[in-house]
Amino acid sequence: MSATASKGRLVGASKELALKWEETKNYWRDAKSQEFERKYLHDLFTGVDRAVGVIEKLDELLKKIHSDCE
Repeated sequence: MSATASKGRLVGASKELALKWEETKNYWRDAKSQEFERKYLHDLFTGVDRAVGVIEKLDELLKKIHSDCE
């Protein structure tokens, strides 16, 4: 699987989770839901954003290495 495809899958899964979480918040609206979002989801989405940036840089590097080897 290419880095671009991996990035796409990661972004897609993250978006799907965000949408499902928004639906869940319609029914779960107490302090525990806010704690869950703050404690787990915020860090998860921040980590996904960072990972996407790293995957993009890695993809650029792999393309350059491939080009240099030809």
